[in-house]
Amino acid sequence: MSKPPVIAIDGPSGSGKGTLCKLLAQRMGYHLLDSGALYRLVALAAEHHGVSMENERALADIAAHLDVQFLTSADADKVVLEGEDVSLSIRTEAVGMNASRVAGLTLVRRALEARQRAFAEIPGLVADGRDMGTVIFPQACIKIFLTASAEERANRRYKQLKSKGLDASLADILVDIKQRDDRDQNRTVAPLRPAVDAVLLDCTHMSIAEVEHKVMTLIRNRGL
Repeated sequence: MSKPPVIAIDGPSGSGKGTLCKLLAQRMGYHLLDSGALYRLVALAAEHHGVSMENERALADIAAHLDVQFLTSADADKVVLEGEDVSLSIRTEAVGMNASRVAGLTLVRRALEARQRAFAEIPGLVADGRDMGTVIFPQACIKIFLTASAEERANRRYKQLKSKGLDASLADILVDIKQRDDRDQNRTVAPLRPAVDAVLLDCTHMSIAEVEHKVMTLIRNRGL
């Protein structure tokens, strides 16, 4: 049996990966992997259990036994951690920063690798993350590295948080994004970088509709 096709979308925080991946998965009828949510969930679970973000072994144990459900309905998507709806709380900037720290830990990444690869099922998968095309799915038939300027990404994140009723400071978000970029790009394990065969797409001056159109054209040209 041939393996399900995988579309890997990587890029820095706030580049629009999440929105793009949801649109692609819906349009193609594929499964969706939000790998960033898994690291955010590990960070949030650690916070709930009083585990330090420096305790790599304890964090890896949390990752290996993560009690999480991704529930999808016609009305909304829901993320449930240990029986609690954490759909909004995992999207805060504080959790995002801790997730970036957790994602740099080798044991945590190893604990989540098999779990992420298990998402690749028929008819196919759209995978959103930082190392989808380089580490988790190096065999992906399409790899895209989506980026935008730090200022544009901060502005998008600010609007996203405000639309969800969450407190946000544009200046603080910009600082956080630059710090996260530095940490993601320079970590020793699975650093953020384009796969050698990835298509680079700078969407600083593009609408999400324009990005989706460009990517769908690429997908069709590859025969999917």
